Amino acid sequence: MKGTQKHISILGAGESGVGTAILAKKQGWDVFVSDFGKIDVKFKNTLKALHIEWEEGKHSMDRILKSDIVVKSPGIPNTAKSILELNEAKIDVVSEIEFAGYYTQAKTICITGSNGKTTTAMLTYHILKKAGVNVGLAGNIGASFAKQVAEEKYDWYVLELSSFQLDDMHKFKADIALLMNITPDHLDRYDYNMQSYVDSKFRIIQNQTENDWFIYNYDDPIIQKELEKRTINAQSAPFSLTSKIKKGGYLDSKEQINITINENLTMSIHDLALKGKHNAQNSLASGIASRILEIRKSAVRESLGDFVNVEHRLEFVAKVHGIEFINDSKATNINSTWFALESMENPTVWIVGGVDKGNDYEELSALVTDKVKAIICLGKDNRKIIEAFQDKVEHIVETSSSLEAVAYGYRFAKKGETVLLSPACASFDLFENYEERGNEFKKAVRSL
Repeated sequence: MKGTQKHISILGAGESGVGTAILAKKQGWDVFVSDFGKIDVKFKNTLKALHIEWEEGKHSMDRILKSDIVVKSPGIPNTAKSILELNEAKIDVVSEIEFAGYYTQAKTICITGSNGKTTTAMLTYHILKKAGVNVGLAGNIGASFAKQVAEEKYDWYVLELSSFQLDDMHKFKADIALLMNITPDHLDRYDYNMQSYVDSKFRIIQNQTENDWFIYNYDDPIIQKELEKRTINAQSAPFSLTSKIKKGGYLDSKEQINITINENLTMSIHDLALKGKHNAQNSLASGIASRILEIRKSAVRESLGDFVNVEHRLEFVAKVHGIEFINDSKATNINSTWFALESMENPTVWIVGGVDKGNDYEELSALVTDKVKAIICLGKDNRKIIEAFQDKVEHIVETSSSLEAVAYGYRFAKKGETVLLSPACASFDLFENYEERGNEFKKAVRSL
């Protein structure tokens, strides 16, 4: 990518945009950063220190259209006016991941899926790092991939990739691709066309050769249907909770996970750090990737047993008078909340609500009947939730703050029961993001 292509514009000045600017500057590009919103002070300071030109509150298209390449934030849809203008001008528009890939020889384990990708990425990184692999963690998580390519010298990267990042990756290739599952999510960005979303997820295997690996969820009906239509070049290593897998991983009738890559590794699910069926899938996927890299079986076992989960994902907060409080604020869709409720072992008071992304609450109906004793709505518009569950639970109340929601949770739950924040919705009506929502919940619990 060196040579005559020297002008780069970066749309969006968050973690990935500023990381791209750092790498582009290092590689000798003339860099311009443009953000339609406001730029965070810490990012402004970074750009100033590197003498990189930037603007906020607008996109100066006359300037941006002079670029040889444009790197855009995954938050900007491809239907945005600025992107359509760039496409018309035949200017390459790529993601930060694609751009950073031009400048690194490191190998990659790339993880996508509607749910479980953050946990699986963190777990895979934990196993590799603990085993002494020189590895970085990036993508949708941690420090920007481009920034790490500019400043570090890792041999491997574990990359968590959203469909939005994959949409703007063209030449990039994963050495090991993991596809955890596909359920309807973010369909508003895909004209409510499920096939477009599925195609986006399957970009995880683009450009792979027979020397690469594709790890996927054998139990997922959408993935299975899609595989019938596609030619897979990479070596396949599926994982399953219901079928015995010759080369990959599976859960057997003795409640043991089996990883059948480079000899058989077995481990009781009761020894896994992460509980619940969905976490057995995450552990299988991470274990398979680790064994492909020939990490010692004992090291994989140890890491699967001592991993501490990511903040805001089924995170234990505290036990107050025998009542357990769990923060699952990262559950912003129905499927994530389904997994959370499915893993509850005690009667549960469920805190739910926020900005609805077209949720079908019917999918949670059986679990609510089975597990939930009371529902606390935490959002501005709770009509759909109340309509869906008012006949399923004895108590359903509306709240507008974490403090109020936690107080109700404490009132409804008894010793030996659980209060679970698993919103199934985005957080933007009452909070800045899901992190703030989770932190406010934890603060409220600790003030009890």
